[in-house]
Amino acid sequence: MRRIRKPVLFKMKGMNLTTVHAKGVAPFAYSRSMERGDDTAAKALKLVLESLEDSKAENVTSINITGKSALGDYMVVVTGRSSRHVMAIADHLIDDVKAGGLDHPRIEGLETGDWVLIDCGDIIVHIFRPEIREFYNLEKMWAAPDLDEETVH
Repeated sequence: MRRIRKPVLFKMKGMNLTTVHAKGVAPFAYSRSMERGDDTAAKALKLVLESLEDSKAENVTSINITGKSALGDYMVVVTGRSSRHVMAIADHLIDDVKAGGLDHPRIEGLETGDWVLIDCGDIIVHIFRPEIREFYNLEKMWAAPDLDEETVH
């Protein structure tokens, strides 16, 4: 008999953290802004894409991960021409996100400029140098078809 795991809610330093355990599509997955309305993620995505366009980010790819992950609603993957360009794109995006009233973004990798991750809550942005993006190929991983409950061998 198969047991279905349900979301587990933890408390840590006054914050509620939700962990979703699921195989394939996560039916209990929801974004961090679920209480703010259905169009919040779409507005945040529009703000992020406009900022990236202003920064001359290249190869912008937006991936809808709603229902696939509890991480957020969209993942955006972009390329900067060099480490300096990657850091400039990230700095501009951080300023625009804060000015747009979104949650304070969490940032990783800004020091090196090879791969910067900016977590805006509903939107997760990956900014890569071209060769780093090609190596990790996140788009291919997230574009994989959803598998049924059975394992494919």
